[in-house]
Amino acid sequence: MSTYERYTRAPETLDWQVPASGSARFSWEYDEGRDQLLALYQKGKDKQWDGAKRIDWELEVDPYDALGTPDEALSIYGSRYWAKMNARDRAEFRRHASSWQFSQFLHGEQGAMVCAARIVESAPDLDAKFYSATQTMDEARHAEIYARFLHEKMEMLYPVNDSLQELLGDTLRDSRWDMPYLGMQVLIEGLALAAFGIIRDLTDKPLPKQILAYVMQDEARHVAFGRMALRDYYKELTDAELREREEFVIEGCHLMRHRLNGVEVLENFGVPRAEGQEMSERSEYLQLFRRMLFSRIVPCVKDIGLWGERLQKAYVDMGVFELGDANLDLLMAQDEEIAEQLDRERFAAEERARVAEVTQAIAEGAEAAGSP
Repeated sequence: MSTYERYTRAPETLDWQVPASGSARFSWEYDEGRDQLLALYQKGKDKQWDGAKRIDWELEVDPYDALGTPDEALSIYGSRYWAKMNARDRAEFRRHASSWQFSQFLHGEQGAMVCAARIVESAPDLDAKFYSATQTMDEARHAEIYARFLHEKMEMLYPVNDSLQELLGDTLRDSRWDMPYLGMQVLIEGLALAAFGIIRDLTDKPLPKQILAYVMQDEARHVAFGRMALRDYYKELTDAELREREEFVIEGCHLMRHRLNGVEVLENFGVPRAEGQEMSERSEYLQLFRRMLFSRIVPCVKDIGLWGERLQKAYVDMGVFELGDANLDLLMAQDEEIAEQLDRERFAAEERARVAEVTQAIAEGAEAAGSP
C-alpha cells in the first residue's frame, strides 16, 4: 500500500517545491580545515550504520499502544470527549497520537536531509561540506527508518504539520548560507533531539526505544556541528545581523512551542480546532513536555552567541530561560552511551541465546549417540 493511502488526510500535494535562493560555493583549498570539525567528520564516517540491520525489525509493536503512553499524557484525557469514548475509541486515539508524532519526526528528517544537502552546496568551507555530506546520509537513514516504522508497524501517517512546514520553508528559502544551520541544526534538530530523548527515556517498548536511541546518537553529532560552525561565524557579525538571526530564532521557537501540539489528531476525533488548542495548553503533561523540548535549543543558542536582550526576554516569557545553563556536551555524551549500552545488552542477549542453542544441540546429540 502506498504512503498516500495511509495518510489520515490527503496532503494538498505529494511534491512540495521550495524555490531555492543563494549561491552554490566551491572551495579550491583542500588541505586545511578546523581540527574539531574534521574530527567530527571522521566520527561521522566511523559511525555510519544500516537501519535494516542494526534495528531488530522482528520486534512486535501494538499500534494501539506503541509507546506505552499513560492516559494522563494524552491531551484529550479528562475531557468530555474522553468520557464518551469506549476502550476501542481510546486505543484508536493512541494509535493516531503516536502516528502523528512519528509522522512529524519523519517529515522533519526529510527536511534535515534537504537542509544538510543545501549546506554541502552553500557552506564556504570545505570541512563543513565534508561533514554535511555525512549528515545528509544520516538524515536519509533516519527518514528511511521512521517511514518503515510508520508503514509496517503503525500503518498510518499524518501530513506534515503546518508550522513545521512553515519553518522548513523559511529555512530553505533564505539565501544566507548560515540559515540552514540555524533553522535545522539548532531549532528543528534541537527540538527533535529533546522530543526523541523524552520518549526514549519514558517508553518501555523495545523497538521505538531502539529507533530513538540510535537516531539520537547521530543527532548529537549534528547539533555539535551546528554549534562549531555558527559559533565561529557569529563572532564576525554586526549587532544588526545578530538581531536578525535572533528574530528568526524567536519566531521559530514560537512556531514550535505553540502550534506543534497534535491538534490535528483531536480534530479527527470531533474536537474543534480552537477547543483542541485549549486542551493542549491546559494539559499539565504537555506543558512539561513543551518546556523540555527546549532543553537542547536554549543552551545551543546561547553557546553560538545569540543571546541578546530580546531573545532572553522571549525565553523568560516561555519559561525556559534557565535551560540556557544546561551542559550540552554532557547531554550528548549520555546520548552516545545510551545507544552503545543498548547495543551491548542486545548483542549480549543474542550471544547467550546462541550459546544456549549450541549447548542444547550438543546435549541432544550426546543423548542420541548414547541411545541403542
